[in-house]
Amino acid sequence: MAEPTESLIVNSIIGEGSEFRGEFKIRDLLRIDGYFKGTILTDGKVLIGRTGEVDTDIQAGIVVVGGEVRGNIIAKKRIVLLSTCRLYGDVITPSLIVEEGTIFEGRCTINRISA
Repeated sequence: MAEPTESLIVNSIIGEGSEFRGEFKIRDLLRIDGYFKGTILTDGKVLIGRTGEVDTDIQAGIVVVGGEVRGNIIAKKRIVLLSTCRLYGDVITPSLIVEEGTIFEGRCTINRISA
């Protein structure tokens, strides 16, 4: 199932070696390869790269984790935990994909989230 082009537009990047603290509200895609502490709110997609370190609660449409997350994730569509992912927190989503090698310490709730 291909994503529409609009949802692949990167609005913001926290690059490797960068640090950001605060509340992030965004429409499309947020990519994190550096350090982020705070909250993330979006109906779009959050991508945490392999070098990304996140200490936050995330509410998004889709979340893909390749780095480290300390906090809870709520996704309206799905969460993808890549093989390099280290997740310490709870997840709530209607769809969860976990690759072999993922480290996940927390609770998982698979359910329909009302929009």
